[in-house]
Amino acid sequence: MTTQSSNAPRASLSVTDGALMMVGIIIGIGIFKTPQLVALFSPNEWVFVALWLCGGLTTLIGALVYSELAAAYPSTGGEYHFLTRAYGLPVGFLFAWARTTVIQTGAIAAVAFVFGDYAQEMFSLGSYGSAIYGALALVMLTLVNIAGTYQSKIAQNILTVILVAAMAMMVVVGLMNLGSKPPVAATGSGPGYGMLGLAMVFILLTYGGWNEAAYLSGDVRDVGRDMVRLLLAGTAIVTLVYVLVNIGYLFALGLEGMRKSDAIAADVMRLAFGQSGAIIVSMIVCVAALTTMNATIFTGARLYHALGQDLALEKLRVWDDVRNNPRNAIIVQSIIAFVLICFGAMARDGFKAMVEYTAPVFWFFLMLVGISLFVLRRREPDHPRPFKVPLYPVTPILFCLICGYLIYSSLVYTGRGALFGIAVLLVGIPLLGLVRRKRRRMAAAAE
Repeated sequence: MTTQSSNAPRASLSVTDGALMMVGIIIGIGIFKTPQLVALFSPNEWVFVALWLCGGLTTLIGALVYSELAAAYPSTGGEYHFLTRAYGLPVGFLFAWARTTVIQTGAIAAVAFVFGDYAQEMFSLGSYGSAIYGALALVMLTLVNIAGTYQSKIAQNILTVILVAAMAMMVVVGLMNLGSKPPVAATGSGPGYGMLGLAMVFILLTYGGWNEAAYLSGDVRDVGRDMVRLLLAGTAIVTLVYVLVNIGYLFALGLEGMRKSDAIAADVMRLAFGQSGAIIVSMIVCVAALTTMNATIFTGARLYHALGQDLALEKLRVWDDVRNNPRNAIIVQSIIAFVLICFGAMARDGFKAMVEYTAPVFWFFLMLVGISLFVLRRREPDHPRPFKVPLYPVTPILFCLICGYLIYSSLVYTGRGALFGIAVLLVGIPLLGLVRRKRRRMAAAAE
């Protein structure tokens, strides 16, 4: 018989488990699409590669900021816990509302559509096939996560190893340059250096997801020592994979060839495997989508549990001691993601709709997390900090400036979908009033 309680999780994740979880979240579908866009905005091959290295450096800056916060304030609530501690319940609650209704569930739905799009390429289920495949993947991975933390991390480790191996195969194919024609050299008609900022927007989108590691701080065995290790290891692995994959693309197609390709990964694989290369790419993308979805479901449900504890929501605060997971929180999160998949199915491009829905709100709260490091250092100077971000205050200032630029960029380029995401966030304001009244009643009853 299952025993349930509201206790914190048993620390069961090693550095390897956490790093693979982080790698699985980051290496998603972006690496199969954004290299073409980055090539369009890069004046030459050297700048193209340098931009991907800069993306890894930017991710490292953010990882260092999060390492200090997670090591000093470990919690299943991750960013929600940091924001509430720094700014109080109103900001923390609005973030939790945004994450549960806009950011996390929207990200799960977006990746589900990518899985569905590529599964459709192998076996079509009709006009709504992408949504059907996405919903099936969501149900399957929800069941894996409900089964237990051990099952979730084993599935994640297997999927991530398969994904990294597949990416290594693409690198080898690209470096061997097995095509019958040499790569097309970049012409003099490429863009100037003024477009590099836009290129970085797409690169940082491809590196996105590293911040999810904050929600593992309650599950990591030695959080003071291991959080920075897993964040640095995950960042290093992703940067290495991305740089090598893009060098492989360059060897196979050249910069001009990348600019002209609508499906870079498929074109590279065709060099070695002919038309069947497109099927291989579809399979790799499906594995990447499943890897990202599984890890995102795992980390996202931790916030629901933390929110349930703070607001005394009996169902959400339950932690299953046998399975070592927030079972009810996983179910609630997946129901919301399922609703968003249904919403996206009515849009012309489900993935694009989900990105527009989430991007501005996501970067706004990420910037607030960066600022919270300054607030908490000043307010709690004697609080134990097993890890301190190097080059303080330069490192967190850079992180906040990057987030600010991406807020601007996402508002400029995402269109009306961004307004819908912001509107959903504003709906949380009246709900905040209800939450505050409930907390006052709880405090009065406790006296």
